[in-house]
Order: sequence, then C-alpha cells, then structure tokens
Amino acid sequence: MANAKLTAHSVPASLFMKLNARHLILDVMLASDAHVLSAKEAILACRIFDISENSVRVALVRLSAEGLIEGAGRGSYRLADAARDLAGDIATWRQAEQRLRPWQNDWLVVFSAGLGRSDRTALNRRERALQMLGFRALDKGLHVRPNNIEKDVDAVRRRLHSLGLESDASVFSASDWAPAREAEMLKLWDTQQLIEQYAASQTHLRDWMARAADLDPEVAARECFLLGGKAIRQVIFDPLLPEPLVEAKVRQAFVQTVREFDQLGHGIWRKLYDVDA
Repeated sequence: MANAKLTAHSVPASLFMKLNARHLILDVMLASDAHVLSAKEAILACRIFDISENSVRVALVRLSAEGLIEGAGRGSYRLADAARDLAGDIATWRQAEQRLRPWQNDWLVVFSAGLGRSDRTALNRRERALQMLGFRALDKGLHVRPNNIEKDVDAVRRRLHSLGLESDASVFSASDWAPAREAEMLKLWDTQQLIEQYAASQTHLRDWMARAADLDPEVAARECFLLGGKAIRQVIFDPLLPEPLVEAKVRQAFVQTVREFDQLGHGIWRKLYDVDA
C-alpha cells in the first residue's frame, strides 16, 4: 500500500469551495514571479479544478475589460496597473521578517475618521490596506499597531497608500498613552491564538509534504495550490507583532515552512505544465 495514490479527500473539502475561473486566474498570476499567464496555462490550471475552458475564456475577457489584466504577447496575459501594486506587495511575503525592527514601545496610528464610508470600493481598499499591515481598530476611524515595521513612519505611510489607503488619512507614531488605554491596545490581538495557528499550520504543511510523493500529479497540484494559498494568505495578513507579544521564533519557523512548501508547489506545477505541453 505504500505506493498507493492518495485522493483529493486528503485535504478538507471546505478548501475546495467558492473557486471560480476569475479568482483562480488571478491567484495563479499572483503566484507567478512575473505575474504572466498564457491562456493555455490558465485552461490547464482551471481544468484541475473542474472549471471549463469556456469559463476560463469568459473570465479572461472580463478581467481584461475591468482593467485587472492586459495582453502580454500572443495568447498571454499579465496583471495590469490596477492590480500591480497589490501584487508587488503580496510578492514580498517571503521577506516579511526583513521589514521588522526592534519595538521601542511606541505605536503606529492611522486616523481616518474624516473619510467617507459610502464608497464601498474605497472603504474595502482602506480596510484591506490596514489589515495587511496588521492594524486594528481602537476606536471608529482610529487604527493602531506596534511601531516595529518598516524603517520609519514615512515608509509605512507610502506602503499603506500603495495598498489603497487614501492620502487624506493621517499616519503617525505616538507614545505616552495612558496605561489603561495601552492595556486596551494590547488586547486587540489574540496573541495566544496567533502562536497556536503558527504551530498548527506548520504541522499541517509538513505532514502534507511528507506524503506529497504518493499523490497523483493533478491531485498534488490542486492540493498544494489550495493549502499553499491559504498558508501564504496567513503570512500576508500576519500582524508581525514584536516580542514579547508573540514568540518570534515560532512565527519564523512557520514562515520558513511556507517558503519550503511554496518551492515544492512550484516544482509540482512546473512538472504538470511540462507533461501537458
């Protein structure tokens, strides 16, 4: 039985939900180093998830019409300017730890109470930018996080703007908070849950890698794409809290495992493309 092929049921069925051609094409482009994808590659990727060729071609046309992708030569597409800033930031997840510096017990603050909330697109971009950099709401329109990311406040401000925060929002650092207020701030993150999630995700990924060789190639491609995507999203949206709020070594071990999983996944997909070439 050691050589038996494993089935798609070896990962939770919930991970297979809500997949469509549009999301899958964008995810595959984001995973690509050059953010370029041929129509043939898109069809192959979607076929593995039982998405029809016609659905793929319709999705490519619609994504192009929306300005999210553009032509990149005969039969190929790449992310357009509208998606490139976000893609560029996401692509740096492997170096996330390099953005950290020692925490001096001060805080980064974003004040956006004067900005409107009726424009849902702008609001979603604002909230996504704040979430990606680990900010949490202390009050309505007031978000905070420990000041331990990027080289200075200006770098944080530029990154927030590139991710969708409006330029009218105020971004600054602050210290000397009232003890009771700072105690509230420290409770904005469930640090114990973060540590448990690092360990659980790392174990799940390593268990999968240990049996990857026994998987059918298409099953392996599908599972590693879903599991890897979930793990990478966990890294991208990790608040990167400083010690003593979390154990940095536990987070570092998790991120290293995601890097190894991602490298294995790229190899699995390259082999699959070569076979179908």
